Amino acid sequence: MTFPGWTPWLAAVVLSVAAFIRSAFGFGEALVAVPLLALVIPVRVAAPLAVLLSITIAALIVLQDWRHVHFRSAVVLFLATVAGIPFGLLLLATAHASVVKAVLGCLIIAFSSCLLALRGRVVLMNDRLAGWFGFGAGILGGAYGMNGPPLVMYGTLRRWSPRHFRATLQGYFLPASSVVMGGYWAAGLWTATVTHLYWIALPGALLATLLGRFANRRMHGHAFIRYVHVGLIVVGAVLLVQALA
Repeated sequence: MTFPGWTPWLAAVVLSVAAFIRSAFGFGEALVAVPLLALVIPVRVAAPLAVLLSITIAALIVLQDWRHVHFRSAVVLFLATVAGIPFGLLLLATAHASVVKAVLGCLIIAFSSCLLALRGRVVLMNDRLAGWFGFGAGILGGAYGMNGPPLVMYGTLRRWSPRHFRATLQGYFLPASSVVMGGYWAAGLWTATVTHLYWIALPGALLATLLGRFANRRMHGHAFIRYVHVGLIVVGAVLLVQALA
């Protein structure tokens, strides 16, 4: 597959921005990477490229900050996600996508708006509900490839510090994204073109990941939680726009 000469470098810039967002906040790069990449390269190339980079970023963060990973939370969330994926696929096959996206967008906006208004007065003290949040992530991942919001909600309710939040989510995303990438490989979507674009984007993405780590460490707990919920409200708004469109 051939592209104009500027396309790989534009893709590299997009992936670097996405890598910074992922490294600084622990989530959100998919909202940047795939939609923008799809403007210049086919989605069948953009999606596996973004996931391959996601695996790289998650692995780097886990290697750097494994001491800050809540491994029990990450394992429970991941296993519950695997259990929820078939239900998400069923939802994808039977429900009207725009209606489900609109409802989901409204729920995310309402949830984050309420927690912003309550200013952190709602807290989960243990992992007893982790499975439910992971199950919800599996449903959304199976239906729309968007398993992040329930995980982010859970991390904020657990009041993880910015470092723990970032590291624990990567402890989850590393195996989860690897499973997805295995599916792309089995479907023949991990092509030489994907690998070629990945190697071009990798240096900038690694630098952006290190800069994102620095930014994450500069954030304080209460401000970080506000940033995360604002990000979730943006996710909900994007879902509403997609539903209306």
